[in-house]
Amino acid sequence: MSSRRSLLPRSAPAASGVSSRSIARLLDRLEARSVECHSIMVVHRGHVVAEGWWAPYSADRPHLLYSLTKSFTSIAVGLAIADGLLSLDDRVVDVLPDHVPSNVSEQASRITVHHLLSMTAGHPTDSLAGAWELEPDDLVKGFLRLPFAVAEGARHTYDNSTTFILARMVERVTDCGLPEFLDERLFKPMGVDHAEWDRVGSGAAFGFHGLHLTTEAVAAFGELLLRGGIWGDQRLVSREWVELATRRHVDCLPSEDGSDNADFSCGYGYQFWMSRYGYHGHGAFGQQCVVVPSHDLVVAVTAQGETQDVLDALWECLLPGVGHGGSVRDDEILADRLHRLSLPPVPGSTGPERSVSARLDASVEGSALPDGTTVIVDLTDGGWLVRFESLFDIEVGHSAWRENSPLGRPVVASGAWQGNNFVADLYVITTPHRVRLVIDADAGTATAVWSTLPLTGPNLDLHLRSPLMTRPDVA
Repeated sequence: MSSRRSLLPRSAPAASGVSSRSIARLLDRLEARSVECHSIMVVHRGHVVAEGWWAPYSADRPHLLYSLTKSFTSIAVGLAIADGLLSLDDRVVDVLPDHVPSNVSEQASRITVHHLLSMTAGHPTDSLAGAWELEPDDLVKGFLRLPFAVAEGARHTYDNSTTFILARMVERVTDCGLPEFLDERLFKPMGVDHAEWDRVGSGAAFGFHGLHLTTEAVAAFGELLLRGGIWGDQRLVSREWVELATRRHVDCLPSEDGSDNADFSCGYGYQFWMSRYGYHGHGAFGQQCVVVPSHDLVVAVTAQGETQDVLDALWECLLPGVGHGGSVRDDEILADRLHRLSLPPVPGSTGPERSVSARLDASVEGSALPDGTTVIVDLTDGGWLVRFESLFDIEVGHSAWRENSPLGRPVVASGAWQGNNFVADLYVITTPHRVRLVIDADAGTATAVWSTLPLTGPNLDLHLRSPLMTRPDVA
């Protein structure tokens, strides 16, 4: 990958007043909790004091942010409001009149930008699946048709549809696609030239999900917020909007499964979560942009893990070391550790020097490929060529990583023989997810199972295409 221009200046932890030992304790805690981190960047007083990527993840690679995307859509709304094109009191039915059902309810007709931003429209649960089922070609109309449980503004219910509708409203009043609008007003002025977006069937950006950015771009976004919307000598976002979006507007209900999610119980802003310290933009599986104004601190994390584990580690391990610099030797030890971060390649041998063929069993939960797919493994120099017949081919490295882009999006793979089984990990490297392929050479059977199931579905073929496009869409 070619190197990109740095967005943020660098500093040694001790010079910036951060203890390297506290950062090491943070890494220790994440390992102890089995959080599979992909990257971390710690910014203090505007300088990156620690950064690391767990190979095969790397600094130049954009990573899927899942719902952290929502926080960027919030900024787009703020820009449209600052331009006088939108207001918090504007109603969905007025801005998007062509998506209003004929029998729209009184409550649906009252839903405003404020209700969407704070996710207080009144639906009992996330409306996304129900709205798409009601109106496969018009999510806005489906959202407005669904029954409400409480009055608008009365209760927060996490609801992906609200952000989708906000994206469409921004596009309507600006006459510009959400990605293009944020490119022009936010990313390009910041020096971010690599924002990638997954899209729905029509080609529109999800808005609530699907943005891919590098770790440094996420950290820079947090720093922009910490500075009140100023980047360098430019004001990109109004201070009023940053303060409004990142303060509590509504309480959050306790988790339905009874889990202790302390940093998701502090209230909700405008597409930002309040934390025990500061606030954060959050994406599924551990994508985080954490801003702690009281400590002049920003932390960006990409991962495949439990978000609360990451936040607990930040508060309990890192935060006590902010404002307490350590020694140069501590900095050197930490830098060496960060440089060597890696996810382990699949262990094992090179195995038989013959072609092996198997048929895929898709009855296993989380299967990534269709049942009956023929999988053929051929030995090559330094690894194998794995052919998923009629679908795609992937090169797999032995004790190393091989990168492929069979359908447009990169996958990085490592494998080995373990007895009579060929085992390979296929990292969909711009996402948190990977597929574990296991071939039983004796039985002639294979499984291909996601480590964590992507929220956009199990079809690996879909996730190897760029941009990922799924679901129907508004007309």
